[in-house]
Amino acid sequence: MENLRKTTERPVVRTGRNRFTLITFLLLSMTLSVSAQEVDSVIYKQIDTVALQMDIYYPEQMEAGRDYPAMVFFFGGGWNGGSVSQFEPHARYLSKRGIVCFLADYRVRSRQKTTPFESLMDAKSAIRYIRKNAARFRIDPDQLIASGGSAGGHLAAATALVQPYNESTDDLSVSCVPNALVLFNPVIDNGPGGYGFERIGEHFYAFSPLHNIRAGAPPTIFFLGTEDRLIPVATGEYYQTVMEKVGSRCDLHLYEGAGHGFFNYRSPEFYYHTVLETDKFLESLGYLEGEPTLRLKVE
Repeated sequence: MENLRKTTERPVVRTGRNRFTLITFLLLSMTLSVSAQEVDSVIYKQIDTVALQMDIYYPEQMEAGRDYPAMVFFFGGGWNGGSVSQFEPHARYLSKRGIVCFLADYRVRSRQKTTPFESLMDAKSAIRYIRKNAARFRIDPDQLIASGGSAGGHLAAATALVQPYNESTDDLSVSCVPNALVLFNPVIDNGPGGYGFERIGEHFYAFSPLHNIRAGAPPTIFFLGTEDRLIPVATGEYYQTVMEKVGSRCDLHLYEGAGHGFFNYRSPEFYYHTVLETDKFLESLGYLEGEPTLRLKVE
């Protein structure tokens, strides 16, 4: 079924859109019903009257005395809106595989009249909260993965690379830097010509992940459609180049003909492939063991 062309120089994978002929797919060893899985919710941050919540998806039959990897997801929506439900299917699958998954809410313009800067502050607060409460959540604080799509992908990358924009009430002795990144068509260039520059302005030097890559950047997998109207392929390729120059891993997966948001659950074939590659990436880092349990059924 795989028809992937890998370059010999760097980990770029191009996947042709027309190769998918499936009609339906099955997720084996998992179910999308709440009853099959323990789900919890906590308030991780309170700003005046705004309470920010995260939903938590635990692996089934957690072993006593074992610390599990953690993965926090940030939804997309241009820092304007969006919902934690965007990554619920991802969290359900990956928690079945043995990762404690968090779906974090954060402030956006449509609900709290905020700017992208507050969104980033909240993302950093979420990671600090998870790491500070590692024992409570039964996670390994040194195996914390940040993920997101579009503007949520920006937040995930920025928690790792951008040093300013910390909430004044945060405990800065707790690191907000994740140990790995899983980015779905992320907004990583906020400079002139990049996404959001009209809102970020001169602050892009401090706010844009692409402009803040440095030595020690976490290993990253980056998914992007070749027809994305917001993030050009050249931007993704340049991001990978800079990551490699500082000695960090960046696996770039390009999907021919795919547009922005192609990876979402509503597009089963792309959802399947990107989650499968995420599984393989996390296994390569030692965060998962065994073969992926995600399967396709072609009809």
